[in-house]
Formats: sequence, C-alpha cells, structure tokens
Amino acid sequence: MLLSFAGGLEPVRVVRRVNRFAVRVDRHGAPALAHLPNSGRLNELLRPGTPGLLRASTDPARRTCGDLVLVQAAGRDRTGWVSVDARLPGRLALRILELGLLARAPRLSELRQEVCFRQSRLDLAGTESGTGRPFWGEAKSVTLVQEGVALFPDAPTDRGRRHLEELIEARRIGALAMVLFVILRDDARAFAPYAANDPAFARTLRRAHEAGVQVRAAACSVSPEGVRWLRELPARVAGAKG
Repeated sequence: MLLSFAGGLEPVRVVRRVNRFAVRVDRHGAPALAHLPNSGRLNELLRPGTPGLLRASTDPARRTCGDLVLVQAAGRDRTGWVSVDARLPGRLALRILELGLLARAPRLSELRQEVCFRQSRLDLAGTESGTGRPFWGEAKSVTLVQEGVALFPDAPTDRGRRHLEELIEARRIGALAMVLFVILRDDARAFAPYAANDPAFARTLRRAHEAGVQVRAAACSVSPEGVRWLRELPARVAGAKG
C-alpha cells in the first residue's frame, strides 16, 4: 500500500459541479457542497449520479462538508474507483521513489517535498546517492483514460508547462530531473501527452525529454482503503493523441 485512507470515507453521489473547486453532492439523501481538490475538467467523471467517496469534515467554520476524493469511472463495476484528489501525486511519487519501484531510476537520498526552484515550487527535491548530484522532480495527477491510454492534461495548463520549463533548466545546470505522471486508476496500458487539449504542453514535454528530463508513468490501483502500486507504464512522449 502506497497510501492508506485512514479514518474511512463516506459514500455520496455527484449532483453537479459548481465551480473549479466545488461540487454539489447528495449526502444521506440531502444536498451538500463538497470541496473538489482538482482543477481539471473531469467531464467524464463528474456526471450526475456518479457514486463518490467523501472525506467528511467536522469543522463548523468550513463552507463545505468535506473533500470529494474518489469517484467511480463510467462503465466500470462498483470497484472501479478513480482518485480525483490532485494533492496525492506528490506524496505517491515520494513513496514510489523511496521504494525504488521505477526501473532504471536514480537512487536518491534526502528526498523532500514542495521545494522552491527558481520561480516555482516543485514536488520533489533530493540528491543522487553516492554522487550528491541534485535531483528535481514533479508529479502530475492523471485521471483521463481513452482506449487504454492515460492522457494529460485534460485541460490546458500553463502551470504544468512552467514546471516542465523549470525541469529543463535543472538539466541545463547539471541536475537530474524527472516528471512522473501518476495514473490514479487501473485501466491504462500506456501514457501520452494529450496534444489535442494542450499542444503547448505536449511540445514542452517533448523538449524536456530531449533535454534529458526523465518522463515516467506509474499506474496505481485505487480503492476505499487506499492507493496501491500496480506497474510502470510506457510513456509515449512523441505519440500525442489528437
């Protein structure tokens, strides 16, 4: 288990998305407003009536009743959960690197999260064991799968492109760099940038790959109990869909 959902989750049903970070849900037969920790479009996931799981809040000062963290993908059976919590990939990437689950990845020490580099705050920083060479990493949350291919982004992302530019700069000054696409569902066979949605991101990802930034993809299995490692997937950097 890479990550456990300690404390349990509460069943709800999606009613409609209100804005980027809020969704109306049916909670115990009554309408409620939940926080959505994901700014992606998620059109294929947040359909009316979709079952979801809520991490409830007991804070009386909070506007929302909790965080919507899991939903069921359309057409999947009742165990087909997808994480919509975009805060998870950084923590998952840290565990994946600590456990050495990626083939041919550098052995790292002193891994830290949320570290400033130039004008950005990147998900991971550390050093290569034995050489002391600096390492910088970024993790991206992937929830969209089409015909077995996990796609990112599902909406244009200037922030994501800026992070890639920072990793390119890290390589230019001699550091190791990696972007890890964490696929938070279990039905993908490969990863590719979604050029039809964000051609600028796809071009920048190819530039990053050519500059020596490692482009990796990890598939995870999500359940109400937590997130488990499944396998590393091939990353088709030049094979943008669309």
